[in-house]
Amino acid sequence: MLVLLPPSEGKAAGAAGAPLETGALSLPALTAAREAVLAELVELCAADETKAQEVLGLSDGLKGEIAKNAGLRTAGTRPAGEIYTGVLYDALGLASLDAAARKRAERSLLVFSGLWGAVRIGDRIPSYRCSMGVKLPGLGALGAYWRAPMAEVMPAAAGEGLVLDLRSAAYATAWRPKGEVAGRTATVRVLQSKTVAGVEKRTVVSHFNKATKGRLVRDLLSAGLEPADPAELVEALRGLGHAVEAEPAAKGGKAWAVDVIVTEL
Repeated sequence: MLVLLPPSEGKAAGAAGAPLETGALSLPALTAAREAVLAELVELCAADETKAQEVLGLSDGLKGEIAKNAGLRTAGTRPAGEIYTGVLYDALGLASLDAAARKRAERSLLVFSGLWGAVRIGDRIPSYRCSMGVKLPGLGALGAYWRAPMAEVMPAAAGEGLVLDLRSAAYATAWRPKGEVAGRTATVRVLQSKTVAGVEKRTVVSHFNKATKGRLVRDLLSAGLEPADPAELVEALRGLGHAVEAEPAAKGGKAWAVDVIVTEL
């Protein structure tokens, strides 16, 4: 099973550890592409704070992120699973998983990133600010930039089992499963159910979405479940107590659509 996650906008502070080694990150075939994004981001943030703020879409209160980006090559690193924070990662609770579940997480979780393309949770990275929606002056929109490099590495990274896609729309632009891989991919949507005047209404709510996705992954990892395909995923989630509705792909080479229904956080 391979689980595709979005990163978090907010990130934990870096550490006093060793600086970044891009060649030591997972999916080493992405090293050249990572170096290109890193070089432009560092140069932009070191040379022109005003332009960097505009390109990165930062408020005045987040100007400190620019200096952080300018020092990425010498900043201390820590595992990506500790860098990424926020609602999804709080619900996932990597630090509190038992040893066996943690090993499964290190093997199966892949976090997409505007700067790195994608990393595993054990990869050591510095704290940074660069979303997939950023358009760097020399490289263009990062979602489009990453498509070719990710298309080269992701079919092999996907292995032969389930691909559980929990990414947000911006990060899904960097790689979309095709062909046989798409056929064993499940994309998940979280819907909040409310009954108003006797009529059920379902809506997408960001906080519910992120927290529930974190819990889904934690439940699968803690239970030691690694579904082989979308149909097995649906049965596994129902067995774990989640309310799930699924729509198999209408034709081959398309991902399953899986809805998880929640009533409260």
